[in-house]
Amino acid sequence: MWSFIQMSRLFLVAVVVASFTAQAAEPRYDAAYVADMHKEISNWGRWGKEDQLGTLNLITPQKRIAAAKLVQAGISVSMAHPLLKEATKDSPSPFEHEMVAVPNEESGWAVDKVGVVFHGLGHTHMDAVCHLGHKGAYYNGFPMSGTTSAGCGNVDISKIAAGIFTRAILMDIPRLKGVKWLEAGTPVTVADLEAWEQKAGVKVRSGDAVLVHTGRWTKRAAQGPWDGGYAGLHVTTAKWLKQRDASVVGTDGGLDVYPSGVEGEGAPVHVLVLSSLGMPILDTMDLTDAAELAARLNRWEFLLTAAPLRVTGGTGSPMNFIATF
Repeated sequence: MWSFIQMSRLFLVAVVVASFTAQAAEPRYDAAYVADMHKEISNWGRWGKEDQLGTLNLITPQKRIAAAKLVQAGISVSMAHPLLKEATKDSPSPFEHEMVAVPNEESGWAVDKVGVVFHGLGHTHMDAVCHLGHKGAYYNGFPMSGTTSAGCGNVDISKIAAGIFTRAILMDIPRLKGVKWLEAGTPVTVADLEAWEQKAGVKVRSGDAVLVHTGRWTKRAAQGPWDGGYAGLHVTTAKWLKQRDASVVGTDGGLDVYPSGVEGEGAPVHVLVLSSLGMPILDTMDLTDAAELAARLNRWEFLLTAAPLRVTGGTGSPMNFIATF
C-alpha cells in the first residue's frame, strides 16, 4: 500500500514538473516579447546608418531581371479591391469621389476630385515605414519626433518612388486548410506558411514579396461587412520573414491577426515589420482573383509590380498592385 501511495505521489510530481516545463518552453507573447524580438531581428545599420530603403535593398537589379523572366502566360490581374465609396463597418472612411466638371453642349471635358483616408481595412494601400514606430524611433533609429503635421521627415513613402518590381509568392491559406476563408481571429503561423510552401512547391527567397490570402473578401461577399476581428499573421511570423529575407509582405486584411493575442500590443507584426525590419506593408489587398488564376495555372509565383503616389512626407499610399503571370 505504501509503495502504491509513494509511486502515485512521484507520478503526480512528474506531471506537475512536466506541466511547468511545457509552460516555461512556451514564450509569453506580450510587449516584452515584442521588444526583445525587435532587437533580435533588427535590420538597423545593415545597409548603413542613413539607409531609408530597408528591405527594399533586397530587390537587387539581378532580382528584378529574374522576376521579369517569371512572365510566361502574359496575363495580369489586379490585387486591389474596388474603392469603397460608402461608409461600412470595416471601412468607416469612404473613398471621396466628386465630379467637379461634367460634359455639356459647350465642353466635352469631365473632371473629378478624389480624397481618401486610406489606412485601415477598407482600402488597398501600402504602409510606408514611417507609418509606425517603436519606443520613439522608426527603422534605423530615425526619431519619431521628425514626423510633424507637415508629414514624415524620414522613411516616408516618397523613398519608394522607384516602385516595387519583384518575385511574389502567393500563399493561399484557405486552400491549404480546405476552407473558403479563415474565420475572424484565426492566426496564420510559421507552420502554415511552410506547409503552403510544401504544398505549392515554392519557397520564399531573398527579395521576394510574401502575399498571404486569408479569404477576407470572399467572406465579406458572403456574409457582409464586419468588424471586431480578422485573420492575419501571428507575431512569430516576423522572425520567419527576417530569416527568409523577404522584401515586402502583404495580406487581404490588416497584416496582423486581430485580436493579436499579444498582451499590450494591438499590432505587433506591424511594429516588428515596419520598425525593426524596415519592410513596407501591402495592406487590405484583394487576392481573390490572383488566387483563382494561380490555382488555374498551378503557379504560385509571379511578377509583382507596384508604384505608390510620390507624396513627400507621406505615411503610405492607396495602391493598385498588379500580378503578372
